Amino acid sequence: MSAVLPRGRTVRFAPVNVGRWLVWTLTAVAFLAAPLVFRSGFAITLLSQMGMLIIFALSYNMIFGQGGMLSFGHAVYSGLGAFFAIHAMNWVGAGTLPLPISMIPLVGGLFGALFGVLFGYVTTKKSGTPFAMITLGIGEMVFAASLMFPGFFGGEGGISSDRVVGQPVLGITYGPAIQVYYLIAVWCFVSMIAMFAFSHTPLGRISNAVRDNPERAEFLGYNTQRVRYLVLIVSAFFAGISGGLAAINFEIVTAENVSALRSGGVLLAAFIGGAMFFFGPILGSVIFVLFAVALSEWTKAWQFYLGVFFVLMVMYAPGGVASLILMNLRVAKYKLFGRLRDPYVGVLMTGLVLLVGIILIVEMSYHLTLNFAAGSKTVIFGFPADGADPAFWVLAFGILAAGAVSFEAMRRYFAREWGAVQEKIEDQIQREQRV
Repeated sequence: MSAVLPRGRTVRFAPVNVGRWLVWTLTAVAFLAAPLVFRSGFAITLLSQMGMLIIFALSYNMIFGQGGMLSFGHAVYSGLGAFFAIHAMNWVGAGTLPLPISMIPLVGGLFGALFGVLFGYVTTKKSGTPFAMITLGIGEMVFAASLMFPGFFGGEGGISSDRVVGQPVLGITYGPAIQVYYLIAVWCFVSMIAMFAFSHTPLGRISNAVRDNPERAEFLGYNTQRVRYLVLIVSAFFAGISGGLAAINFEIVTAENVSALRSGGVLLAAFIGGAMFFFGPILGSVIFVLFAVALSEWTKAWQFYLGVFFVLMVMYAPGGVASLILMNLRVAKYKLFGRLRDPYVGVLMTGLVLLVGIILIVEMSYHLTLNFAAGSKTVIFGFPADGADPAFWVLAFGILAAGAVSFEAMRRYFAREWGAVQEKIEDQIQREQRV
């Protein structure tokens, strides 16, 4: 809509995107209300780690999902940002750096971007598999350097600090974990908005074009290497912010912060959530922290379960959790979700039986392997179990077999119904287009 003004000038009126404002408002409310609902110290720890990983995963997705650059060394930028941030905290404590603790993440971001300028100039010379291999090599190089130069990196023990330094601002000392959580929440919310806004800038849009068809982008006159380079610098900046928050939260930074394990973790989080969607890495970060922190408190086999979950996602939902949500919302939009109710219940129930069988076998195997000195007896699901008793293994494998057979049958039933629903939706869309 436009209005004609004197002297030929026009003013365009764009409608307010109410849905977008609603989503961001609900996100802010969720950040504010989460610690009021989950009040335990462990829950606050979970929420804080989720916030830091959300920033890290979204920064990684700027080059992976939006830019098409698979990196195996993105932890370099968050880790080095964390090292400089924790040194800055020590300088603040010594009185040589007049900077409030709340601005320490900015230090991590600036140094993350600085190393993005340095390493990105080399890595973005290539794309595709060569880019991935170069990032892997640089990641290993930085990890080795973190152990070779203990003067800066602290060796195997890392660098520690105290976040309760400087003068309190409005009574905030960042001693209590709840204060640190809200600091992380503020930085997370601001970073989310900034990265979402970046995805709608010309640079963010052309990075999508470089991902999808670099030859055409070059034909149109864009320097694809420069686009990749600039996007990586911006991504490294936000990764450094995540590292700075980690330095404040844990008050220690070690070589593990720049390790391939950390880079692999953020890759899993982005892929599980859905790398092709902006909110996908947010969901993936929540799921990853639940596996790595919450589930690890209950079982030593948490990495096995995470690996199985990742494999299943790659096989059956390569678009991630976000794609599953959007596909089901599409079904609900056309009021066909009722047809999938029984198939969903069947798949979930039989899947639960299969999961119980897997857990029985895995937990007992881990117990007999890692806790063999404690004997063959343990507790699973609150019930005593004896790995030396053949009856236990007969029961476990029986549940596993029954669950596998019934789950496969329900999966095929669900696939048939899902296909029929999708065909009906496509037919309805075609009728609407003809009208």
